[in-house]
Amino acid sequence: MVERSQKEVWKLTPWLVLILLLGNFIMMAFDAREITSQQRIIRIWTQAAADFVQSPVTSITSGATGYFESIANLRSAQDENAQLKKQVEELRLEVESSKGLTEENQRLKSLLEFKEQSKLDVLPARIIGRDPSIWFDSSIVDRGSLDGVKLNMPVVANGALVGRVTAVSPLTAQVDLITRDKSGLGAVIGEIGASTVLGVVTGTSKRDLLEMKYVAGSTDVQVGQSVFTTGQDGIYPPGIKVGEIVQIVSGSATTPHQIFIQPAAKLGSIQEVGILLYEPPAKVPFEKELNPPAKERK
Repeated sequence: MVERSQKEVWKLTPWLVLILLLGNFIMMAFDAREITSQQRIIRIWTQAAADFVQSPVTSITSGATGYFESIANLRSAQDENAQLKKQVEELRLEVESSKGLTEENQRLKSLLEFKEQSKLDVLPARIIGRDPSIWFDSSIVDRGSLDGVKLNMPVVANGALVGRVTAVSPLTAQVDLITRDKSGLGAVIGEIGASTVLGVVTGTSKRDLLEMKYVAGSTDVQVGQSVFTTGQDGIYPPGIKVGEIVQIVSGSATTPHQIFIQPAAKLGSIQEVGILLYEPPAKVPFEKELNPPAKERK
């Protein structure tokens, strides 16, 4: 056993006293109690220290939790917003579809009314394409020779003239519009039987404009007057509305009027048309008109 000198013991004495005092203090503090609640003082201090550390930790944790909750809520709101947009788009499409069906019913109804008024057989047809080479002057319909469609049969929409059939396949047909520059038809300004102002209506390759030629410059014509077919061209039946006069370049006694007509049919937006199953009456040869049979002469 190592023996310590008296000098070394004296050097350790203050530290031993300090350790004993600290231990005594700890024991006293551990056993000390608050007067009113009889709780240990050391427990109160421990709770205070823990609260000092726990408060910022709790604040940081709450902030982080709130941040992630807000992100989750934002994500949920975005999903809900996308779902609502989808529902709105579906409702809009339903409304547009319903509107389209209503308009289609009105167009078909007008075709039926035209059939009843004109006493002509009308074959409803839908436009399914346009000739790209003459986009605004030719359309393709979903009716063909199997439906009884033949060349030169007139085509109408909403009771107004659209054009005529110029090519036929078993299931489809091509319709040249009256606005095509190569088109032409006999027409009269005003009702047939009540007017004698005759002329020829031709296309101008503009879907909203026609030109009427060969109307004498001395004839009185007015903007707003209606133009109808005469049937003298051997293609269109008489009495179909072509359009209304929108502009007149007045002629003279030796110069015909230059008359511009707006088509009555909305050629740029038509979707359904009616093909008139009409064949003009056979023309009597000119020789027979000049030399009728003997029986007729008697």
